[in-house]
Amino acid sequence: MGLKRRAFLQQSAVVLASLGVSQVGLSTLATQYQQALAQPARRKLALLVGINHYPESVSDRTPAWGSALNGCLTDVRLQQELLVSRFGFQPSDVLTVTDEQATREGIEAAFLDHLTRQVHPGDIVVVHFSGLGSRVKVVDSAAPTQIVEYNSFVPIDGVLPTEENPVINDLLEDTIALLLRSLSTDQIVTVFDVGYGQPLDQIEGGTLRLRSRPATPTGTLRGDAIERQELLLTNLKLTRKQLQAQITTIPAFTQMPGLVLAAAHPGQAVVEGQWQGFNAGLFTYALTQYLWRSTPDTTLKTALSRVDGMVSQVMGDRQQPWIAGLKASEKSLLPYYSTPVWPMGADGVVQAIDADNKTIKIWLAGMPAPLLGSYEVNSLLTIERQADPSAETAADPELLVQVRSQDGLLLKVRPVSSESLRLAQILQPGQPIREYVRVLPRNVGLTVALDNSLERVERVDATSAFAAIPGVSSVVGGEQPADCLFGKIDTSADSLTASLPSEPGAIADTPSNPQPINTRKGYGLFYLGHTAMPNTMANSDEAVKTAVNRLTPKLHTLLSTKLLRLTENSGSSRLGVRAVLEMVTPQERILAQQETSRAPWELPQGRLTELFTSTGEVPVLEAGSHIQYRLQNYSDRPVYFLLLGLDTVGNAVAFYPTAAILDSSSMGFQQVLNTSVIPAGEIVTLPQSNLAPAWVIQEPTGIAETYVIFSRRPLTQSFTILAEIIRATNRSRRSSQLSQPLAVAQAVLEDIHNASQPLPPTVDIPDDSFALDVNAWATFNFVYRIAEATA
Repeated sequence: MGLKRRAFLQQSAVVLASLGVSQVGLSTLATQYQQALAQPARRKLALLVGINHYPESVSDRTPAWGSALNGCLTDVRLQQELLVSRFGFQPSDVLTVTDEQATREGIEAAFLDHLTRQVHPGDIVVVHFSGLGSRVKVVDSAAPTQIVEYNSFVPIDGVLPTEENPVINDLLEDTIALLLRSLSTDQIVTVFDVGYGQPLDQIEGGTLRLRSRPATPTGTLRGDAIERQELLLTNLKLTRKQLQAQITTIPAFTQMPGLVLAAAHPGQAVVEGQWQGFNAGLFTYALTQYLWRSTPDTTLKTALSRVDGMVSQVMGDRQQPWIAGLKASEKSLLPYYSTPVWPMGADGVVQAIDADNKTIKIWLAGMPAPLLGSYEVNSLLTIERQADPSAETAADPELLVQVRSQDGLLLKVRPVSSESLRLAQILQPGQPIREYVRVLPRNVGLTVALDNSLERVERVDATSAFAAIPGVSSVVGGEQPADCLFGKIDTSADSLTASLPSEPGAIADTPSNPQPINTRKGYGLFYLGHTAMPNTMANSDEAVKTAVNRLTPKLHTLLSTKLLRLTENSGSSRLGVRAVLEMVTPQERILAQQETSRAPWELPQGRLTELFTSTGEVPVLEAGSHIQYRLQNYSDRPVYFLLLGLDTVGNAVAFYPTAAILDSSSMGFQQVLNTSVIPAGEIVTLPQSNLAPAWVIQEPTGIAETYVIFSRRPLTQSFTILAEIIRATNRSRRSSQLSQPLAVAQAVLEDIHNASQPLPPTVDIPDDSFALDVNAWATFNFVYRIAEATA
């Protein structure tokens, strides 16, 4: 439900009049709280705030381009659809406040009118902010020498103070805390997809935009803002001095009631990204995308851990989501204090059915962003329909539909047969969409964004050099989605940094692992988070074409990783499997666990469930720790498996089959394949006990990934390619670095494609595409950080 400008002004006037500084207003507010406490009604209410089109006056960035963002309104839509369709919020109870509506007074008025006046004890409240954040210094007008620094949310009218008008009009974090604490419920979730105070020299160009105002303005608060705070303080029986004593942390999330989900830790960057046809906050998209696939057993800490992993794949350690207010005793707390509407996860929801009942519009927000960019027309989905009351049976078959077109997160699909068309007659908006056959192009490529600070001749040379590499193309930085960046090292700085100054407001390059000056020169590759990729920098000056040729193996590794990520389907697979990452020493515990929830078999209780100690972040493993993977097949048929990954310096690695198995002279190829089978109802632990008690985590520090791939048929081509690579390089270690990772990833896709045959006879898939049936495979992606040993 949107709030129009005229309605905003009217409501603001009513709220300001009834909640002014008079005792009558305070008495009215107190009466409302007493009435709320007396009513046991349990509702779910949400206030979603998003601002894209900021005016230039809210920032002092140079050039004077303003501070416009592109993804905040998408964030609001993502949350709105999730809350209504997945968690059962009534549409009328979800209020959206966007762009010109989102003045400081408008946001406060919406909060008071929509939440304070309506919330009863036990109600669930979700508040979301997407836009620019800032650090501000507030001067006490009565004591000019007293300056207090706060975090703030920048409203649409949050103009910078000037000598003529030294007023800060931001919505201060302590005001947000007071508003939240004034609610008569403690079941509150507040989401901040905003950043705070990035230095100006860190604002460069690229494919990501920072959600923070670089300046830290100094000024005084408006009189009505102070009056509002005083009223709230009086109601909460707090003095301003007590409030300032409490708001000592940066940010003051610990002083807010309920739960606070922040896009990053203090001092870190917060970004929005550009994907195929849409922009969105990296954190909001990862959060909502995962929660679409959540089940009633999904805990908030588990959800945040997975979200952290998704964010880390783009930003490394530069943006790590943060949760505040969740106690150790609440580790089983459900997201948004709510049980999902459907027991199984979903990939999206039906939004509308055309009058002819032949075209259905769906919102596919449960799909990972990297997959949406390669998701092809002809992919198949199923729609779980409400039971037909006139049907003789309890439920009709699922409705099978095929994708006909895509516009960002909105897809159009059509029934695949006349029978499906008949079933579509009783289809209703709001019904869940789930993946059935994933169609991907066989020619998926890697897109490299060129640093816009490169000279014209450098860009021409780079474009030509990248075009000569099969499967790799280049674009001007910031013009369209890309997988990585190509740029120069700024040798005048004390760190590795790409110079990408073209698009205003995009994220800068700050080092996560500083290296000595003058040890790296020339060109290199950078992650989208603008961190230099390890081992991609030259030791001396070089020509552009020489650099691109040198980087070709790394580009193949990046493309192979992209292909593996396109197979991740933990939320849609119908294979009955589970994978558990366990620490063996120095302490036995579960670090991460993933399983399929759509399989038609009962999910068994985990062996070490009580040892699952998720912190809401990706697991951190100290060098020297011993780990193992426990793979479980809870279906009624055998499955085959494969473990591939990336180490902390970006090298592709085969964890299973190991080099020792592949290079064994005592086993034939069929025997090698049989080592990767898990019989129905059985569990396999890796590494196998006859090879080693566990794998040892080794430095260097950084982000690492493991892909656990299951298939209902042997992964024959993958094992064949792996055996050829291992034997050619003469390696015999427990895990093996791969010299041809792209060939392995392509073989994995071919194996899953073959395992998916035959497809339904009514489905026509082009020959130049992979068709992957969710009944045939499951891919889990484990992301973890490796830290230095403390002992």
